[in-house]
Amino acid sequence: MHRAGVVWTLTTVAHVVPFIAVAVVLMLLQPLAFPVAAIALVHAWIIPELYAARGAGVVRPKSRAAAGPERVALGLLGDLVGHEARELHAQTGLAIERGRLGTWLVAEAGALLVRPRRSRRRPGLVHCYCVRVPAPELPSADRVAHLLLALRADEQGFATVANLAFAGAPWRLRRRLPAAMAPALDRAAAV
Repeated sequence: MHRAGVVWTLTTVAHVVPFIAVAVVLMLLQPLAFPVAAIALVHAWIIPELYAARGAGVVRPKSRAAAGPERVALGLLGDLVGHEARELHAQTGLAIERGRLGTWLVAEAGALLVRPRRSRRRPGLVHCYCVRVPAPELPSADRVAHLLLALRADEQGFATVANLAFAGAPWRLRRRLPAAMAPALDRAAAV
C-alpha cells in the first residue's frame, strides 16, 4: 500500500519537474521569456490538480433511484454501519469504515482510503479507488453496502483489485470534492 503512494508521487513528480525545469532554464537564458516560463509553471500546477479531480470523481454521487427503494436501502445500510457512520452518510453520501490500512470513506462507485499521519513532517495520504457494483438498477445505498461488505471481507484484496485513481495530499483532494463531502474527509483524517 505504501509503495502505491510512493509510485504515484514519483509519477506526478516525473510529470511536473520537467515543466519547472523548463521555466527555470528559460528564465536563466532569457528573462524576456517570462510568459512562456509562466505557462510552463501553470502546466506544472495543473497536472496534480487534474489527478486530484480524477480522484474526487470516484466518490461523486451518481444517478439516484426512486425514493421508496432508496429509503429501504438506507435503512439496511444503517443496520450495517454504526450510528456515526449512518449520520455521516446522511450528511455527505460517504460511509466511514475503520480498517487496518487506514480509514475508508465508501461511496457508491468508489472509496477513499485516508492513511494515518506518520509524523508532523510526513502527513497521511489519501488513496482514491474506483470500483463499481455491476448492478446499476440497485439504489445508491445498496451499492455502498455491497462495497462495505467487500471491504470488510478482505481489505487488502479490495485495495488490490480496485483501480487507483489518485494518491496524494488530503488538501489537494479536498478542494476537488463536492462541498457536502469535505466534512467526511476531515473526519476520516482526524481518526
